[in-house]
Amino acid sequence: MRVDKTIRKALRFGRQEANRVLKLRDKALKRRRAAVRALPKPAEPAPLGRIDRAALRAVGEMATAGVLVAEGDSWFDYPFNDVLRLLEDYHAYDVESVAHKGDPVEEMAYGGGQLEELTRRLEKLLRRHIIPRAVLLSGGGNDVAGDAFGMLLNHARSAAAGLNEQVVAGVIDERVQIAYVTILSAITRVCEQRLNQRIPILVHGYDYPVPDGRGFLGGWWLLPGPWLEPGFREKGFENIQERIRLARQLIDRFNVMLQRVAGLSEFSHVKYINIRNTLSVGADYRRYWANELHPTPRGFELVTRRFAAALANLPQP
Repeated sequence: MRVDKTIRKALRFGRQEANRVLKLRDKALKRRRAAVRALPKPAEPAPLGRIDRAALRAVGEMATAGVLVAEGDSWFDYPFNDVLRLLEDYHAYDVESVAHKGDPVEEMAYGGGQLEELTRRLEKLLRRHIIPRAVLLSGGGNDVAGDAFGMLLNHARSAAAGLNEQVVAGVIDERVQIAYVTILSAITRVCEQRLNQRIPILVHGYDYPVPDGRGFLGGWWLLPGPWLEPGFREKGFENIQERIRLARQLIDRFNVMLQRVAGLSEFSHVKYINIRNTLSVGADYRRYWANELHPTPRGFELVTRRFAAALANLPQP
């Protein structure tokens, strides 16, 4: 991927944002050190003899496949089931997560909140002499779906019906791409400064959805939805197969962009996970898709296997 002026600027801005957060955390750590010095005696973990051994065995003692730090959206922060829960329960990882459902990747890149919390988690792990196996990053779905989704489409009766190439390029190949470069640059900088090394960062595209108008639990509570069907309906696309075809094109475009970003020479430690064709879009798709954007528990199991396979293929620390 050619590194143009915009990409270089995003890389630089990411490092600057990381430096801003690190400066804030340095001040907080200085206050913490003063508080530690004021303690009557060093805080120590409870001796093993004071811990009920049966309780310790029940939670797995200290055995773990590794520690992960995660930042992201609802695929990492979904009620009852998500990728991170299953990485812990099915694959024996321990996960420190700052993910928040509904967050767009632009918020992660420019809002600063998740980056500061991620930095805190790294500091806590470092105090326990733990280096994470990887950082997981999930984002971008909220940047293209939702209220503004119809803007990506030309009307079904238009001579140029389908995805609007210029708008899609502006959103995915410019806005979301720049946000990804920025947040990846920031996370890389934080790891370099706090851990004195680059940690593998895993990113993923999404799978092909079925825009059938289903939201979360019928369209209420934490993640109401639907996120795609209203835009298709607004632009005159009534046929579900036509919607699936266009959604597929959009997901392919997103994945190609993400592969391109992971291919930057500055991001040799960034690994892209291809989730496509994991979940069915056939007659049995409701077994795998709980709604337009999120898998069922069974679907999350299949997606999580892709993450586990990618983690298993990382070089051993």
